[in-house]
Amino acid sequence: MLRKMLGWLLVIVIIGGGFFLLKDYFNPGLEVQLVTASLTSPAQANAVLTASGYVVARRKAAVASKGTGTLVYLGVEEGDRVKKGQEIARLENADVLAALQRAKENLRVEEADLKDAKQSLERQRILVKGGFVAQAEFDAAEARYNRVVASIDAAKSAVKEGEVAVDNTRIVAPFDGVVTEKMVEPGNMAAPGTPLMRVEDTRRFRLDVRVDESRIGRVSAGATVAIAFDGGSADTARLIDGTVTEVGQAADAGVRSFLVKIELPDDRGLRSGMFGRARFNSKPRRALVVPEAALVHRGQVTSVFVVEHDTARVRLVNVRGAEVLAGLSEGDVVIVTPPPALTDGSRVTVGGR
Repeated sequence: MLRKMLGWLLVIVIIGGGFFLLKDYFNPGLEVQLVTASLTSPAQANAVLTASGYVVARRKAAVASKGTGTLVYLGVEEGDRVKKGQEIARLENADVLAALQRAKENLRVEEADLKDAKQSLERQRILVKGGFVAQAEFDAAEARYNRVVASIDAAKSAVKEGEVAVDNTRIVAPFDGVVTEKMVEPGNMAAPGTPLMRVEDTRRFRLDVRVDESRIGRVSAGATVAIAFDGGSADTARLIDGTVTEVGQAADAGVRSFLVKIELPDDRGLRSGMFGRARFNSKPRRALVVPEAALVHRGQVTSVFVVEHDTARVRLVNVRGAEVLAGLSEGDVVIVTPPPALTDGSRVTVGGR
């Protein structure tokens, strides 16, 4: 009886062992996968900071009229070069020109009257001293002279006001530059503060870029920066040296970045709106880096597989390029080029470093 029981027990052990062997065979999650791994350690991080932005004119203006009226003359088109003080547009000014003409004519009359009143006063002064006329006649001549002087002042003020009114109908270029945008046509109404066109000084440009707050400490005013234009990278594109003139004192609340303004030298090839990449050189620093082949990108999420006790574990990481900002520690073993079937919890053996 005992021999029979031992026989059945042996059968159960054999069957059970076979079951577990088959389970390991058909369950790929328990397969031991051979992987290549790398030990994370501090290294010299890339000392070059790159930021991109657009060329803008250091001086630009929205040109508007000083008065209200109908635009009767527009002497420029987009792309035209203009000189400071050049009349580029004009409002209907027939009424103000006529008023100015009347004011000038009145001033001429008053000036002639003043000349006569002055001569009369001088004669009366001589006569009253000689006793040839009464004091009252001299007083009348003096009163007339004073009235004409006051009228002269009023006439001059009227002429000045008329000239200002005419000047307000003229729209002139604020500086030497190029018309970059025209928003009106002859016949349109113009009003103070409403832009008619935009003018840029094409001799003075700068590049505006944004640098995130984690890296703004590597940018300083006065630094020389290499700017790449018309190419895919600063290594192949035409380079122009610029100078950092301003580093924003407050971050943009929406994107947590700072505006950096880079002054550009005079260059005929520059235009507003051109895209450029700035390369800021800074002191080398030590940082935790991983091979880019170890990074797994799924949408906006980046992760790596690390080896813990012969098991693959997923770690979410925050990276900038190959530099790890958060999610790993020095000494972690990361899997390089993880196999497609690798999942969190897979059993692994490291076959290379």
